[in-house]
Amino acid sequence: MFCGTAAGTTSAVERAYYAHRQNKVWKVLHETGLTQELLRPHQFRTLLQYRIGLTDLVKAGAGMDRATLPKLTVADRARLRNAIATFRPQFLAFTSKTAGQKFFGGKREYGEQVELFGDTRVWILPSTSGAANGSWRPEIWQQFADKVRAAVG
Repeated sequence: MFCGTAAGTTSAVERAYYAHRQNKVWKVLHETGLTQELLRPHQFRTLLQYRIGLTDLVKAGAGMDRATLPKLTVADRARLRNAIATFRPQFLAFTSKTAGQKFFGGKREYGEQVELFGDTRVWILPSTSGAANGSWRPEIWQQFADKVRAAVG
């Protein structure tokens, strides 16, 4: 399960995850082998065929991390925890350091986190947003994909 911060403005308008043309998520999912085909934002439901789910921390807003995340509530955290308990993904991957840090309530580094939610392993990945190109680290995404493939066989 991938968890973003909130829908970006373009994603909210398009009603599709990671819809801004400068977002690299679809390309990265394909390049790391998590999807066999290069999907487009409007095909986000196709990810279920790859046993990949998508969600956001904040469902009541849209915009950039800095504009949206201060409104993260106890209910937002509880909704994500309930989704994890219900769907029991092997992995929860925050698709930005900001999302992971806000969820955990403190500073975190990229990579696998020590906390588990039940049996769900938690990762914080570099943002695929074009606005975050300065902190782009594709090797972290590759490490994550390698762990996912090893776990699912």
